[in-house]
Amino acid sequence: MLDMVTQWYKRRFSDPHAVSLAAILIVGFITIYFFGHLIAPLLVAIVLAYLLEWPVAKLTRIGLPRVLSVMLVIILFISLMLLAVFGLVPTIWTQVGNLINDVPSMFNGLNSFLSSLPERYPEFIQPQSIETLLETIRVKVLGMGESIVKGSLSSLVSLAALGVYLILVPLLVFFLLKDKDEMVGTMSNLLPKNRRLATKVWLEMNEQISNYIRGKVVEILIVGTVSYLTFFIMDLRYALLLAVMVGFSVLIPYIGAAAVTVPIAIVALFQWGLTPDFYWLLLAYAIIQALDGNVLVPVLFSEAVNLHPVAIIVSVLVFGGLWGFWGVFFAIPLATLVKAVWKALPATEIEANY
Repeated sequence: MLDMVTQWYKRRFSDPHAVSLAAILIVGFITIYFFGHLIAPLLVAIVLAYLLEWPVAKLTRIGLPRVLSVMLVIILFISLMLLAVFGLVPTIWTQVGNLINDVPSMFNGLNSFLSSLPERYPEFIQPQSIETLLETIRVKVLGMGESIVKGSLSSLVSLAALGVYLILVPLLVFFLLKDKDEMVGTMSNLLPKNRRLATKVWLEMNEQISNYIRGKVVEILIVGTVSYLTFFIMDLRYALLLAVMVGFSVLIPYIGAAAVTVPIAIVALFQWGLTPDFYWLLLAYAIIQALDGNVLVPVLFSEAVNLHPVAIIVSVLVFGGLWGFWGVFFAIPLATLVKAVWKALPATEIEANY
């Protein structure tokens, strides 16, 4: 067993460039794992810088100075964000309040529906099972209420953190875009000299991460907009709130789509019951998800679809458990990084001595 491990180590890490790559990855992992909460504004700024680098580069190519290009793009981006916030947040907040007010009537309707099941299907469903299920739901609803109260009590802290983000993040994005070349040069001077493999992986991942972030934003906008139009046309309650949930559900591949199906089905069920409208809505939602998974995602993420769905789900679970939201958001690029690193590491066979 020891000989096998030794042979594997010699095959993969006989090159000093491979050792440098492993060291860089380990230091990066430790930094993000232990200090990720401290550098969260920087992480947000890096994501936004990747997103905005494309329009900045386009403006630079047509002759505008980079500083002016950065300023124009950031001003336009902030204006769009403010427009979205002031245009969407009040409506979403109103729909959240209406949904909370409707929860008791929804629970009573669910209680009546489940209580009637033993009478309809006595050979399949026992009254004791329904009572246990209702008690479990009641406890969960009370727990959600307590969580909302606790969340409101800690809202002042959240608002303070949000204020810090609103000040720091735009400044960080500006300097990351303006001084991109200088910062990259400084970081390269700090890295080990034997970094041929690290440079190879970096060049590949830099392009993929940039495309991934832009593609994910486009996917959120397209899926959210199409979902809202569908819900609005079918006159579904809380259409904007549910469409926003569907849009952001694409951040979590496969799992997000399955999770957001539950509130949509519950709202539709209590609005229409088991009527044709309910089934038409589920069919429309299924078509949206199918087009997203089979048409939109392959177009936007041609490299990512080379990963097996099991690998993507495992990446979401592993990296989400390690780094929370950021691990989930970057699950596909991180899985691609693992694949790229494994391919980049040398695998020179060591001749056996006989």
